[in-house]
Amino acid sequence: MIELIPAIDIIGGQCVRLTKGDYDAKKTYDAHPEDVAKRFYDMGVRRLHVVDLDGAKADHIVNLDTLKKITELGMTVDFGGGIKQESDLQAAFDHGAAMVTVGSMAATKPDLLLQWAEKYGPERFIVGADALDGRVMIKGWREDGGMSLHEFISFYMSHGITRVLCTDISKDGTLTGPNVELYKSIMQQFPTCRLIASGGVSCTEDICALNAAGIPSVVFGKAYYEGRIDLQQLILNH
Repeated sequence: MIELIPAIDIIGGQCVRLTKGDYDAKKTYDAHPEDVAKRFYDMGVRRLHVVDLDGAKADHIVNLDTLKKITELGMTVDFGGGIKQESDLQAAFDHGAAMVTVGSMAATKPDLLLQWAEKYGPERFIVGADALDGRVMIKGWREDGGMSLHEFISFYMSHGITRVLCTDISKDGTLTGPNVELYKSIMQQFPTCRLIASGGVSCTEDICALNAAGIPSVVFGKAYYEGRIDLQQLILNH
């Protein structure tokens, strides 16, 4: 059964969602992300994807206190946003993150990321493969990362980092349904990839479709916050 990973995105200490990564298209859902995390925990969720959007913009982690409040609930948290140097990486781990998601830096400084993976263990890293028209995008999805999505995944798979969070940028936050064919093509080429599908999930049926396609995990946010996903029912069906 597909692993369910709700997302909590943070700006200004609040739980928000963007559309296609646009900070100007922000919608706030709760003033206290740790309260959102507690509601997920009470439903039976044991893993979260937490993104420090302030940190992503600032190029260093901003919302460490909020990360600590969330991880103290006892869930497995993968954390991303602003991890550009080892001090940020260490801070994320020190504040309870079990794993970190690294996006732009994975494309621009692969040697450094591989050094970190060797030091801390490859299982603690998720490569953020943000894709548009088959290309990896970086720097807030504004620039081409210089390689195709499949080249990018192949590189890290060959170096032992098998966790990949693939976001279809054209779908992110749009509630138009996920790009199931894209994720299927990744799994066909990389059957041992621990793929996390992200972008476009609009309803419970979308998650069922990803599960039927054999996708290992899915991240979702806006569909839940907008009341389109019956998360309790999905958990009961697991």
